[in-house]
Amino acid sequence: MTSVKPGSRPGVTIHRCDLAHPDAQTLINELNADLKADYPRPGETHFGLSDVDVSPGVGAFLVARLDGVAVSCGAVRSIAPGFGELKRMFTRPEFRGMRYAEIMIEALENEARSLGLTDLCLETGQRSPSAIRLYQRCGFAECDRWGDYVLSPNTSFCMRKKIA
Repeated sequence: MTSVKPGSRPGVTIHRCDLAHPDAQTLINELNADLKADYPRPGETHFGLSDVDVSPGVGAFLVARLDGVAVSCGAVRSIAPGFGELKRMFTRPEFRGMRYAEIMIEALENEARSLGLTDLCLETGQRSPSAIRLYQRCGFAECDRWGDYVLSPNTSFCMRKKIA
């Protein structure tokens, strides 16, 4: 279990979770449906995340639960020495605006530090202004696209943050 800052949200726990876990599968399926609604054309989304990406010593997939109910998820994965990526960030619509995403980002940053990462990057969609604002509030700033995201110049919006 990843610790949650005292007073951040009573009743919230954050646990490392396998991608095959039912809570992980449910949240990922809901995220994919949301993304497909906003980005329906092939090549506009980047869903890739494997068990290896979130294996101990490489990354982590976390699920936040409120009184046992899964409300949010996210992953961090190492992509180069000292450099990692946040992926699969999602908070169920009925729990948005209640700081669950910020709590998840904080937990993922802590996981990243434990992996020896000093820089985090992420990709979100250009048509996702609320996600961009969330990441900006959490200290991320726009950066150049990298990797597969270079192939999506009309939809990908990439951000980066120093965490150490």
